[in-house]
Amino acid sequence: MPKVKANKITINYEQQGSGEPLLLIPFLSAEHGCYAFQVAEYAKHFNCISLDLRGTGLSDKPAAPYTTEDLADDVAAFMQGLKIPSAHVTGVSLGAGVGLCLAIKYPDKVKTLSVHSGWTKTDLFLKTVLEGWQVSAKALNSVPEMVIQNIFPWCFMPTLYVEKPEFIQTVSDFVRSRPAQTVEDFILQSNAVIAHDLEDQLHRITAPTQITFGSHDMITSTRFASPMTQNIRKAELVIFDNCAHTPNFERVEEFNQKTLAFLRRSHAEGAAA
Repeated sequence: MPKVKANKITINYEQQGSGEPLLLIPFLSAEHGCYAFQVAEYAKHFNCISLDLRGTGLSDKPAAPYTTEDLADDVAAFMQGLKIPSAHVTGVSLGAGVGLCLAIKYPDKVKTLSVHSGWTKTDLFLKTVLEGWQVSAKALNSVPEMVIQNIFPWCFMPTLYVEKPEFIQTVSDFVRSRPAQTVEDFILQSNAVIAHDLEDQLHRITAPTQITFGSHDMITSTRFASPMTQNIRKAELVIFDNCAHTPNFERVEEFNQKTLAFLRRSHAEGAAA
């Protein structure tokens, strides 16, 4: 696995495909493997670069607090280290929050922005959920098991458990097979989520932006849609029906088709301009 020194840490990443760079930023507790259902399709059209954020996977894990803005600084330095002046940027959940920070602080680095299950400011409901996950991670002393037992039920529709238990088992086995985040690193990362607040800065985003939500998501529900669609000038909204927090897992084919259509169309429009 290739690595690059960026912002005083070493960042691990994986690269697949060719063409314009497409940066994939992982979600809470995950490393670059979390986009396994997307990369194969995206890589037919783009040079997919999936990275491990600090505190995850095989990237460095400094034992100090950080924010989503710090993670965006890491990503910006990572791009500079790979000599990528600008890229299409996509993220789910935490990855979406980091993508928003990146587009706000480094607009010239973001050609298009894909914000999936994102949020603009952590409210009391989201804070309460995250603190519950922190308690569970400490009690279980295992982030993978906490993810499977406590985060998955928030991410997937109940019908997915009932109708496709083999899929739940497959995804659970996948989580257990990946490099495990430590409880200490999960606390640091989830604290960054709790402190996240960029609602007053959204107007600074200039990149064409696709914003998507699952219709039944409770974590980052459509309550966060209006602040983004009203303040990001080139924003378009997609709602995935009968999905919770992770349409990229629950409706893989539909998610890939609609998100890739945005990426290809926006890329073509940018090239023409």
